[in-house]
Amino acid sequence: MTEKSIIILGDSFTFPDGNAATNRVYTYARGFNESGVKAHIVCFRNDYLVSHGGEADGITYYYPFRQTTRSPYFLVRRWHNLLKYYNTLRIIKEIKRDHDIMAIIAYTVRMSTFLYAWFLSVIFRTNLILERSEHPLKEISNRIAILGGYIKTFIEARLSDGILCISDYLRKFYRSVGAIERKLLVVPSTVDFKRFEGNFIPLFDFRYICYCGSLTYTKDGVHILIESFSKITDKHPDIILVLIGKADTQEDEQSLKALAASMGVEKKIHFTGILSRDLIPGYLCNAEVLLLSRPRSIVADAGFPSKVTEYLSTGKPVVVTRVGEIPLYLTDSVNAFLAEPDDIDDFANKMDYVLSNYQSSMKVGIKGRELVASTFNYRYQSKRIIEFLKII
Repeated sequence: MTEKSIIILGDSFTFPDGNAATNRVYTYARGFNESGVKAHIVCFRNDYLVSHGGEADGITYYYPFRQTTRSPYFLVRRWHNLLKYYNTLRIIKEIKRDHDIMAIIAYTVRMSTFLYAWFLSVIFRTNLILERSEHPLKEISNRIAILGGYIKTFIEARLSDGILCISDYLRKFYRSVGAIERKLLVVPSTVDFKRFEGNFIPLFDFRYICYCGSLTYTKDGVHILIESFSKITDKHPDIILVLIGKADTQEDEQSLKALAASMGVEKKIHFTGILSRDLIPGYLCNAEVLLLSRPRSIVADAGFPSKVTEYLSTGKPVVVTRVGEIPLYLTDSVNAFLAEPDDIDDFANKMDYVLSNYQSSMKVGIKGRELVASTFNYRYQSKRIIEFLKII
């Protein structure tokens, strides 16, 4: 009997290390493999790397661009980009030789990549599934671009055999642009909570609270977190704020450091920069409290932050803003601590409460971990996707 396989192809992630999209791809692939369906990851990006593929935790991945250095010549770079398409075709042809491909999951916001994934699905006679963990129009502001965005999403809805939506908000959005109900599956944030089990060696000789992710203003409101932290430092002088990750631009990172200095807390904030996937659990599990001060936005409305499910996996108290679908899963003072978005004082009060009542707050953290083990369990959600593929 031919082994079944699912291919995840896209340019929204790197592998095996990367951002929130990488974490989602990782958990999908782990779940597929453990359910008896071989996962193959095709990173359809123009990244210049020494290695162009390999295996991580039993997950096979490929970088079909296959270039180590950037050519100074425009025509050569265009040729390398064309070769990427040919190399991808060859990779999938090789997979098809030994596997029954159940689906190609397209994880991209680029129309060109999506259309190529559709072409591959036609050539290899398999399902095309669109992955959507963020609103497709989140970065569009002017009317002409919005019109183009709606046309793009209409085409995606028509050409896709199925769409995986991280939220019911996105499910309703794709219904509004013409996707039929049976094509849509809501798959909430997924996490491998066992990554956060065990005893991790302390990485710092001080007590700290922690944020992990992109150091952004509009998406995750790191400036709100810094200002909220400044309000509790007098009451909790031994607590350091650790910020894991980097900003999208050097200017943003310098701006956040300048903000900390203006608040008088620059010596109480530790910037780690980007950390590898293997190091993250140790940093999170040794924190006193885990934090996300995400403001109101279309990103918050449509998505569900993967960092929240990772936070909950540690069993530590989590302080997060009440945005998007977070209140559908989390209840204040039951399995997390919910603050009002864009409210510096309320977020500061929640942090202060948790640190001042730490033993009882730890019980809330344990309840959060219990939720992750069921609703956000990557094995459970991957099995749902496989069953979905069987009926579409």
